[in-house]
Amino acid sequence: MPTLSNDQHIRQLASLELLARQVVEGFITGLHQSPFHGFSVEFAEHRLYNNGESVKNIDWKLLARTDKLFVKQFEEETNLRCYLLLDTSSSMNFPETGMNKLQFSVYAIASLMYLFKKQRDAFGLCLFSDKMDWMSPARSTSAHLFYLYAELEKMYNNPKENTGTNISQVLHHIAGEIHQRSMVIIFSDMLENSLNADKMQALFAAIQHLKYKKHEVVIFNVTSKQQELDFNFDNRPHHFVDMETGEQVRVHPNKIRDSYRASLQEYRHQLELKCAQYHIDIIDADINQGYNEILREYLIKRNRMI
Repeated sequence: MPTLSNDQHIRQLASLELLARQVVEGFITGLHQSPFHGFSVEFAEHRLYNNGESVKNIDWKLLARTDKLFVKQFEEETNLRCYLLLDTSSSMNFPETGMNKLQFSVYAIASLMYLFKKQRDAFGLCLFSDKMDWMSPARSTSAHLFYLYAELEKMYNNPKENTGTNISQVLHHIAGEIHQRSMVIIFSDMLENSLNADKMQALFAAIQHLKYKKHEVVIFNVTSKQQELDFNFDNRPHHFVDMETGEQVRVHPNKIRDSYRASLQEYRHQLELKCAQYHIDIIDADINQGYNEILREYLIKRNRMI
């Protein structure tokens, strides 16, 4: 992988910030044109401007986008702490063409961070695979935002090869390190625990540790739905390679599709039952469906906490 010059690195950081801003501002505009009101996004909410009142709190940017006069209704600053955990194991590099799960997660996390910054919430980042690779404190400054963007860019440009996942070990570490009553948001394909009862048990022991510390947990289960869940491959033999172990197998998708789907659905059903038992939100994040649902689910969770 070639080394980026300082100018190239600055341009990439600017691109990540620009995409995050476009995603968030587009989402907020749609939010205020929808039935969903009352979400705290930098201010308590927008309301329609009433003739004769002061114009000092009119949102002129929103006027330019909607041709309607809205007034910002501010509320006191919050001090919610959010920690974003990104699975950087090799399975997140799937698929090999187009946007993969790691790239999607980087953009989703960048958008959430931009939203956190608008709301004056403190945010930190943790990168993990088979171990804790890197972790930041939670802060709410612009300098911190761009510092974390730089770490995301490094991961985006240098994906790991032949690296597995140990999410339970990482969650135990997180539970012991971060402040109580934080929001912990996990981006992972959750494939480490698939069809392995011992690893499932270890995962939920770690999540229990987080809940014991009074943390709220949200899991975004990142998938390429068409390929990983529906197993939608051409009607011909395919050569499949495990991206974490390098193990290879050649099979005809039509011959194993039904059994594959049945096994995966059973695993996902057990995962959802356990999450419900521990009051954990688990949300499917299809890499082909954009970021609005991720932002909306975060706001729903946040507004339950304040």
